[in-house]
Amino acid sequence: MTNINRKIEAIDWQKISDEMNDKGYAIIPKFLSDEQCQTLINQYSHPDGYRKCVVMERYRFGLGEYKYFDYPLPNIIQSIREGIYSKLAPIANLWMKILEIDKRFPDNFQELQASCHAKGQLKPTPLILKYGKGGFNTLHQDLYGDIYFPLQTVFMLNDPVLDFTGGELVLTQQVPRAQSKAIVLRPQKGDMVILTTHFRPVKGSKGYYRANMRHGVSEVHEGIRHTAGVIFHDAVS
Repeated sequence: MTNINRKIEAIDWQKISDEMNDKGYAIIPKFLSDEQCQTLINQYSHPDGYRKCVVMERYRFGLGEYKYFDYPLPNIIQSIREGIYSKLAPIANLWMKILEIDKRFPDNFQELQASCHAKGQLKPTPLILKYGKGGFNTLHQDLYGDIYFPLQTVFMLNDPVLDFTGGELVLTQQVPRAQSKAIVLRPQKGDMVILTTHFRPVKGSKGYYRANMRHGVSEVHEGIRHTAGVIFHDAVS
């Protein structure tokens, strides 16, 4: 996973921090190669390596399905989880400070995971999602327990021109005393999107306030859409 580690170190993390603070999301183009995307897609059909498969329609989450990876995670997912976390922890801690929340996240992933396990959050949360024609994902937040890290990543594995149409990544931001703001993103194949899991700080006329965020996927019109999601905290179940 030397290639992944090199890519992580090559990112301008100050720029990413500025974008996260300004918008609540950031896109890193072509983080995964076409080969890496295809490897993850091919793995989706294998019965091994997953702890749970969720048919979204059954739970009224949308239309499609997703699978949670089991431990041990695939090398590429584990490398991303460990390497990206250490770059995002300073952003998360800045947010806690700005919002005057008495919380500090550890500098390395292993300490975050130990905190999760101490609270009974033992299940891995990285996942891969598959949508066909008509598929969608309702707006949601990926919390999974009392311990949660406020940032997460999404990786587009298909080409949104050649492989599917529709299926945009949709974010909503709750604006105090107003209707929610919608943000529509169209990441390209291999892109990594960093977004907030739960909320982000927004500067208002009287200082910073906490803006709740949700994310989902708009309806896929044609084709097949796969994405991988790397969430840093573990789950209760």
